[in-house]
Amino acid sequence: MGPVSSPAVEPRYVEGADGVPIATWELTRPGPPPRPPLLVAHATGFHALCYRAMAAGLADRFRVVGFDCRGHGHSGTPALDADEDGRIPAMAWERFADDSLAVVDALHLEGAAGFGHSCGGTVLLLAEQFRPGTFAGIFAYEPVAAPPEFWARFADFGHDLSTAALRRRALFPSRAAALAHYAAKPPLSSLQADVLAHYVEDGFADQADGTVRLRCDPAAEAATFTMAPHAAVWDELDQVACPTTFSCGGGASHFGIGAATALAARVLRGRVDEHAALGHLGPLQDPDEVALAVVDCLAWST
Repeated sequence: MGPVSSPAVEPRYVEGADGVPIATWELTRPGPPPRPPLLVAHATGFHALCYRAMAAGLADRFRVVGFDCRGHGHSGTPALDADEDGRIPAMAWERFADDSLAVVDALHLEGAAGFGHSCGGTVLLLAEQFRPGTFAGIFAYEPVAAPPEFWARFADFGHDLSTAALRRRALFPSRAAALAHYAAKPPLSSLQADVLAHYVEDGFADQADGTVRLRCDPAAEAATFTMAPHAAVWDELDQVACPTTFSCGGGASHFGIGAATALAARVLRGRVDEHAALGHLGPLQDPDEVALAVVDCLAWST
């Protein structure tokens, strides 16, 4: 891998819930013919520009727009104050959904298609529950959405991920050093090379001393994981009326084919899409394969 450059594009900011500035990005080049919009919501710990490679495979069909969730990428980070139950209300996934609706409103994306990965899939499902008809169709790759009994069995799920996030290294001497570190260490070593480069290129901020620091602070990532079990999405899935594809990787993932099938049965128009050779990071491992599935499944939506 060669040297990694600094960001080549600038975000447009939208005022999200509680006044948090939310960075939005045009992931495809403008130009004729007019294409319907597709809103991209990323996975925890990542940012919208990680999906540029996938967007390239969608550029002929969609105007692809992404946004950085609060606490991620170029978006603002609210105060990470915990309440008496140990929750961080400002990082509740419902607030992420409110932010996504603010993006829809500000960029006039009503009736857009939606693509969400992991946390991002849950965010778009919540947004559609809050405001039915927001999306013409949703493609959700392994959304973190499960019944209460799942969280009862895996009570430490959010805590364990939060603890791991807090241990993440946030500071590197350079982007090149960060890239070499991640390329040699799973799970990020499984990402397609250009995707990993995008993750590093736009996921770090330059410091005055020449070092670089993660834009998604480990504390913000940990807070996002802490709030995962509290996202009230499962019980209201029957409010999701738009055609929705639940996509997944293969293997024994907790959010694999079994979860996708259960989720598809709870929405009004659900469909399952499996990618046996991919894992939870599938859209970042093989963005071309997932882009083809997005085109196919969203064509089914119309």
